[in-house]
Amino acid sequence: MRDILPGRPQAKLQAVTHGLWEDQQIIAYISGNALIILGAPNHVVQTIYIDEESELEAVCLDENTGKIAACSARYIYIHQPYGVGYGVFKWSRQGSMSLHNADDSITTLSWGMPDELLAGSASLTLFNTHSATEQIWTKRLANPVKFAHFSPDAEMIASTGKYDRLLKVWRRISFGSAEQRFDYCYLPHPTLITGVHWRQPFHKDQTADNVLYTICADHKVRIWTSDHHGIDGLALWSEVDLMASIQPRSLDQQSDKRYAFFIDGRCFTHATERAVEQATPAEKDQVALHHLIEVANRNPEICVVLDDRGNMSAWGYENIGSKVKKVTDVFNIAHVEGLRLHFASGASGLQDNVQFYPFCHSQPNSVFTILAHHFDGRLEWLQTRMDYFFDPSPSQSNRIERKAVWTGHSHAIKKVNRTASGRALVSRTVTDECIVWVQRPTKHGVTLHRHSTVNITEHIHRTALLQDGNFVVFLHHEHIALWDTRGPMAVEVNRLEYKLQGKPLCLIVVPETRLGSHLVHIATISSEMKSICWEVRLPLLERDPVTGRKLSFLGSQTNGHTNGYSEIGIEQYSIFDLGSGDNLAFVLPVDPAGSAPVISGFLDTFARDIAISYTKSGVIRSWTARVNNDEHKLEWLETSTVDTSVANPSLASGTSIRKAALVDAEKTTLTIWNTRSAQLEYEEKFEGNGVIQDLDWSSTPDNQSILAVGFPHRVVIYAQLRYDYLNAGPSWVQIRDVRIRDITPHPIGDSVWLGSGNLVIGAGNQLFIQDENVEVSEGLFPSLRMISRKKASIDIFTAVSRLNGPLPVYHPQLLSQCVLAGKLLLVQRILIRLFQKLKFWTEGEEFESSLGFSPEEFSEDAETQMPASRKDLHLSYDDFSDDGEPQSVTEEVAIQLNELLQTKQIPLLSSREQFHLADIIECVGTVEKHRRSIDDNAGRFLLFFRARALSDAQAPISWREIIWAFHSQSQEILVDLVSRHFNGKMLWQHAKESGVFMWMSDLTALRAQFEVIARNEYTKTEEKNPVDCALYYLALKKKPVLVGLWRMATWSREQPATHRLLTNNFNEDRWKTAALKNAYALMGRRRFEYAASFFLLADHLQDAMNVLHNQLGDTQLAIAVGRVYGGDDSPILLNFLRDKILPEAARDGNRWLATWAFWLLNKRDSAVRSLITPLSTLLSPPETPNFKSKSYLTDDPALVVLYKQLREKSLQTLRGASMVGMREEWDFVLHTAELYERMGCDVLALDLVKTWEFLTPPPAKMLPNRPPLSPAILHASFHARGKNQSATDLDFDPRKLLRRRSSLVIADLPTREHIGNALAEEKGSIAEAGSESEEDKEDRQDEKRKDEGEKKKPPPTQFQEPEASSLLDAFGF
Repeated sequence: MRDILPGRPQAKLQAVTHGLWEDQQIIAYISGNALIILGAPNHVVQTIYIDEESELEAVCLDENTGKIAACSARYIYIHQPYGVGYGVFKWSRQGSMSLHNADDSITTLSWGMPDELLAGSASLTLFNTHSATEQIWTKRLANPVKFAHFSPDAEMIASTGKYDRLLKVWRRISFGSAEQRFDYCYLPHPTLITGVHWRQPFHKDQTADNVLYTICADHKVRIWTSDHHGIDGLALWSEVDLMASIQPRSLDQQSDKRYAFFIDGRCFTHATERAVEQATPAEKDQVALHHLIEVANRNPEICVVLDDRGNMSAWGYENIGSKVKKVTDVFNIAHVEGLRLHFASGASGLQDNVQFYPFCHSQPNSVFTILAHHFDGRLEWLQTRMDYFFDPSPSQSNRIERKAVWTGHSHAIKKVNRTASGRALVSRTVTDECIVWVQRPTKHGVTLHRHSTVNITEHIHRTALLQDGNFVVFLHHEHIALWDTRGPMAVEVNRLEYKLQGKPLCLIVVPETRLGSHLVHIATISSEMKSICWEVRLPLLERDPVTGRKLSFLGSQTNGHTNGYSEIGIEQYSIFDLGSGDNLAFVLPVDPAGSAPVISGFLDTFARDIAISYTKSGVIRSWTARVNNDEHKLEWLETSTVDTSVANPSLASGTSIRKAALVDAEKTTLTIWNTRSAQLEYEEKFEGNGVIQDLDWSSTPDNQSILAVGFPHRVVIYAQLRYDYLNAGPSWVQIRDVRIRDITPHPIGDSVWLGSGNLVIGAGNQLFIQDENVEVSEGLFPSLRMISRKKASIDIFTAVSRLNGPLPVYHPQLLSQCVLAGKLLLVQRILIRLFQKLKFWTEGEEFESSLGFSPEEFSEDAETQMPASRKDLHLSYDDFSDDGEPQSVTEEVAIQLNELLQTKQIPLLSSREQFHLADIIECVGTVEKHRRSIDDNAGRFLLFFRARALSDAQAPISWREIIWAFHSQSQEILVDLVSRHFNGKMLWQHAKESGVFMWMSDLTALRAQFEVIARNEYTKTEEKNPVDCALYYLALKKKPVLVGLWRMATWSREQPATHRLLTNNFNEDRWKTAALKNAYALMGRRRFEYAASFFLLADHLQDAMNVLHNQLGDTQLAIAVGRVYGGDDSPILLNFLRDKILPEAARDGNRWLATWAFWLLNKRDSAVRSLITPLSTLLSPPETPNFKSKSYLTDDPALVVLYKQLREKSLQTLRGASMVGMREEWDFVLHTAELYERMGCDVLALDLVKTWEFLTPPPAKMLPNRPPLSPAILHASFHARGKNQSATDLDFDPRKLLRRRSSLVIADLPTREHIGNALAEEKGSIAEAGSESEEDKEDRQDEKRKDEGEKKKPPPTQFQEPEASSLLDAFGF
C-alpha cells in the first residue's frame, strides 16, 4: 500500500496517545467514532469502530498492560491486546463502563497502577479494569475537568478544570487497600492553565521524585518538584518565559503565538545515542554533534519553545529538584530559525492549536520522533536526528523531515469523485462533510494532500470538481452552487436555482475544445431524460495541468478581465430534451480515465463519450455532447446502443473509450462490454464475496482498459487482454486483489483511480492509496511473468500495456493468424530468421521483437515472400544447392528449432506461449512436408488440426477448421492424413474430433469412411459388441452385415431376440412398428444411440436425427447419419439444417456453422452473406440471438479471409456478395482490422486495410418496374422484396463486380431467359458513364456470345464438371 489517510484526528486535548509496549511503538488516536492504532508512518495496525458512538472524546494507552481506553462523553471502552502471530498484536474489546450520573461528560482518561483507570468529568472517578470493571473511588469537583493525569508512579494526580487557574494535586494516602484515599493541595497560577506534563523516569520501575511541568496562559512554563519540607507536596522550582525565549532577528518574523513541549531526560539520552551511532566520520568532527554531546553530559530535561513562524528555542533543566538551585541549572541549548512545522494558515478558534508528543526509545531502530497534532485535522509524524534538530548553524537543511501526515474524514466516506486528469479528488461523507484532495509526488511515490475543506450543512446530491481541485460544484435538489476551494477553507461563490422535470441523476463536466479555457460547461440529465447545461466562468489557468508549463494567451479576454477573478460565477446555458425517459434506470458520467483534457469539437460517432445511460431491460446507450456557442446550446448525440439482455441492472459504469461494465440485479454477476462493437467481452459470477457495490475504470496512456470491481471488504482489479480466437482465451484477467479487512472492519464506501495508476479506496473515515505496482507471480497470470523476470513487482500501466499492444513477430498468435491469412511462406521466413537468431543468442542479449521484418513485408503476396532459391525450386529441382541455411521449415528444421526453444527462454513470451510456439513450428514442418500436394485451405486445416492434437485437447475441432477443409480441393489427402494420425483405427470419437464427416464432399468416399468407422467401432472392444456399430451399419443400409455380426455374438443376452428381430423384412409395416416400439423403449432406458439405429431400421431418418441431436447432444453424428443414409439432397437432412442447425447458429452467433449449413443447402449467396450480415435477418422467421451470441468470440478475423475467398468462387457467391451493402462491407473490414489490433496483430490490420478490394459498384441504371439493382447503392442490404430474397433476383452479371479478371468463376446460377434478355438489353454495360476498358469490352462480347448460346440450347439438367485440361492454366502449373 502506498499511503493511508487513517482519519481526521479529533480536535480534543487528549485525542492522541503513544507509548512502548512489548518493545513495540504504539500510536493511537481517535477520529469520529473510530480508534486508529498505528505502528509506523505507513503502518495501520488496526482500526476499531465503536458503532454505539458518533464521536469519541479521549484515548489513553497503558504501557504496563498494553490496554487502550477510549471514551465518549458517556461511556468508556477498554481494549486489550492479543497475539495473532510472533510480535504481531491486535486489540479486542474487554468491556465498557459508564458513570453513575447520566448528565456527566467524560473529557479525560489516565492510567495509574496496572489496570487502574482514572476518568475525569465533573468528578474524578477511578476504575479497576483487571477482569470485570468496577468503580473504586470517585470525588465530585467544583468545575468539570480539563486535565487529569496520573504521575508515573501513580502516587499523584494533577487535575485542573476548564478556565481554572488552580492546579489540584491529589496525593494517594493508601496503597493496596480496598478503600482508596487521596489528599490534595493547590498549585496557584496567575491565569488559566493550558498544559500539564509529568516527567517520565529513565526506567519504568525507577523511583524518582515527581516533576510536573505546567504551561499557563501568561506564556510561562513552570516546573514543580517535590517539596522536601512535605507541607504542600509540590513546590515551584523554576519558570521560563515563552515570549522572551524567542526573539527573532527581523520584525516581520515576530509572532504572539507560542507552543511548548518537553523532551524527558530518557528520551533525550536515547536520541543522542542514536545521533552518535548514525553520524558519519565527517559529522563527528562538526560543531553540532560536539555541542549535543556537551549538553547530554549534563543529563538535562529539555523544554522546546516554538512559534508559528519557524522560530525555535530549546532550554535545558539540570538537577531538577535539587535542594540548592544554581543559576546554571537552567540554560539555553539552541535558538533556531526557519523550522518548517507546517502550521495551518488562516486557522482560527479551536482549530488554531497544536500539541507535540516527542519520543525516542532504547531500541536500536528507534529514532527521535515528534508527533504534531494540529487541531485543524492533521497528525504529522516528524522525524529528525537530535544533532540536526539542535544544530545552531542556520544552514542546516535536514533539521526535520515529515514522514507522514495522518488525516481523513471524521465520518464514513460515501462518495469520491475525481477530475478528468485524476490529479484531484473530492470526497464526501454520510454527513456531507467534503474535502478536496490533490495528488502530491513525494520521494516515496504519490500521496494525497488535503487541499481544501468545505463546510456545508445541506444535502449534496451530485458533485463535480473543476480546474484540478480549485473549484467544486454541488448539485442540490433545487439549486446548484459553485465553491472556490483554492484556500484551506472553501468559500461559496455563487448559487443558482433551477427547475427540472424529473429527478437529476448526474452531473457531467463537458470536455472543452480548448485547453485552459476560463469557461466550463456542466450538465445534468434527469430521470425524464431532460437536460440542463450551466456555464461556469473561472479564472484562467496559469499553468498547464498536465505538463505544469506556464500557459500564454494571446491578448486579453473580451470582457476586459484578464485574470478572470471578478468573473467567477455560474449561469444557466441551455436546456435540452434527450427523448423519452420510459424504462430508464440511470444516467451517469463516464470515467474519463486516460482521456485527453480536450476534444476535437466534431459531433459524430467518433467523438469521445461523456455519459452512458442504461434501462431496466439492460440497454446501454453512450452519449457525446458538444457546446455550440453560435446557437448557445449543448448538442447531444447517441453514439452507440448495446442490448445486454441483463434485466434490472443494479450498477453500471462506462469509459470514454467505449467500454462499459454492468452488474445484474442480484449484484453478483459482472459483465464487461465493448460498446463500439456491442459485444460481451467478459462475464464472471462472484459467490461468497458479498455484493458488487462499485465499478471504477482507468486506462493506460495507450488506452488499454483497467477495471476495479468493489466489494464490501475488497477490490478486485481487472486488466484487458488481447483477444485470442484460436484458443477462445479470456479477454480480461484479474491482476490484483486488494483486501482491507485486516486494517479496517468498515465496509468500503467508494473507490476511484488517480491519474498515476493508484487506486484510492474510501472505507469508513479512511482513504487507502494503493501502490501502482502489481506483484508478478505465476499464480496471478502466466503472461505477466514474462514481463519482469528479475523484479517481484511492476508498474500497473506497464503490466497492462505488455498484456496488450502489438505482439512480437514470432508470437504464436501472430503466426497462426498469418497462416489463416494465407501467409504461410512469410511464417516460414519468420521462423527461419528466428532459428538463425537463436543459434547464436544468449539470454540477456538484446532481442529485436520484429526480427528485422518491416510492416510492408506483411502486405506482400505469396510469390514475393518466397526466397529466390525457393522460386527456382518451384521451377527445377536440378540446380538445388545447400548453402548451409535452410530455405524452408522442414520437419528437420522444426526439430532443430524446437531443441533451441527447450534450452532458451525467448523474450516477451511466457512459458505457455513458448510451448505453443513449439507446437506451431512442428505443425508448420508437417504442412511443409505436404504443401505441394495440398491447397491452402487444406494447409490451414492440417496446421490447426495438428496443433490441437499436440495440445491434448479432447473437444471437437472448431467449425472454423471444418470450413477450411470443407472448401479444400485436397480432401482425399486430408482424409488419409487424418486417418493415419489415428493409426488407421478411426472411431466415431476421432471422427468427431476431426469433423471429417462435416467437411467431406464426395458422398461415395464419405460412405466408405463411415463403413471404416463401423468396423472400428465393432472391433474396439475384445467382446466385439454389435450394439456399438448398429447405428453405422443401418445408416449405410447394410442390415445383413449387422445380422451376421449378431449371429456371432452368442455371448450376449440380447443376441437371440435381437437376431430374430433383425432377420425380418422391415419394408413391411408390422416390422416397422416393432422397430419403432423398440426405439421408444430404448429411449426410456436412455440408450439413445441404439434407439436411433432402430428408428433407421423403421426408415424414420428424421426421428433418428432428432434423437441424436436433442437427446444424445451429438449434432455431428446426426448430420453424418443424415448424409450417409439419405444423401446431401435428402429433404430430411435439408429440413434438419433449416430448422435446427441454422436457428442454432443464429442464436449462438456462430457464422462458421451458418455458412457451412447454407452451402450444404445450396444457398451459396446466403453462405457468403452470413459472414457479414446479422444471421437472424437471413432466416424466416428471424431467430432471437441468445446471450452467448453477444460474446466477442462470435467474431473472428479469419471470417474476412473466407469472405474474400468465397465471394469470387461462383456466380451465386458473387451475387451474394453484391447483396452485402457497401457500408456493411466497409464496417466489416474496419471491424476486422480492430479485432486484429486488439489481438496484437497490428501488421495484419494494416495489411487488411491496405490491400482490401471492394467490389466494383453495380450498375446505377435500373430497368423499369424492377427493384434497385444493388442494395449497395443505398449503403444497406437489399430488402426490396423481403429479407430473404434470393441472389438470383438481381438483374446483372455479378462477374462484372470483380475488379480483376478471375481465372475461374463457376456458373452455378439457374439460367433465366429474362435475365439474359435484360443483360442483352443493357449490353452488359456496368462501367461508369462514358468510360469502358478493353477488358470490359472483351468480357461483354464473351457474355453476349454466351447469352446467344444459352438461347439456342435447352438448360442443362445438372452441373457439368469442366474437363481437367481446361482448368490447368487456372492454377498456374
